Amino acid sequence: MVIPAVGRWYAVRAGRRADRRATAVSGTVRFQAGERFARGERNAVIAKDLRVSERSVERWRRAWRHGGTAALASAGLPKLPRLTDDRFAELEEELAKGPAEHGWEDQRWTPTRIRALILGRFGLNVSSAAVRRLLHRHGWSWQSPARRALERDEHAVELWKKDVWPQAE
Repeated sequence: MVIPAVGRWYAVRAGRRADRRATAVSGTVRFQAGERFARGERNAVIAKDLRVSERSVERWRRAWRHGGTAALASAGLPKLPRLTDDRFAELEEELAKGPAEHGWEDQRWTPTRIRALILGRFGLNVSSAAVRRLLHRHGWSWQSPARRALERDEHAVELWKKDVWPQAE
C-alpha cells in the first residue's frame, strides 16, 4: 500500500514485518560467540567472523564472564507494543483514507498527524518517536516525492529566492 503526498509520506513495503526470528538469529550468534569465548579466541576475530561489531562482542564477553552462557540469551522484545496488530490494521485503513478525510488540508502523513490520529481513534497518547518506531516495525518508511508538484510556480520561486531569501539570511 502506498499513500502519495505532496511532502514526505509513508509507504508500506511488502514482506518487511518484524518477527521473532530476528531475535532467535541474534541469540544464536551470541551463543556462537560464547563457545568461542570458552576457547579463548580474541574479540576482533570473533567480531569479524560473526559479522558484528567488536563493541557487541566485548559486551557479550562481559556478560558471559559474569553469568556464563545463560547470560547470552536474548531478553526478548523490550516491551509489547501498545497498539495491537488488529488496531494497527484499523490505523492502516484510516491512513488509506488520507489526511484530508481527517481534517488536514494537504496530503502528507507526518508522525505528528499520525500521533493525533492514534490519540483520537484509540485514546493512546504516544510520542512522535514512538509513531516512527511503530511504522518502521510494520514495514513503513518515510519517503520524499520523486517529482516536483504540478502546481509549483517556478517564476514565484525565483522571485522568492531573489527578494526574500537574502533578507532571511
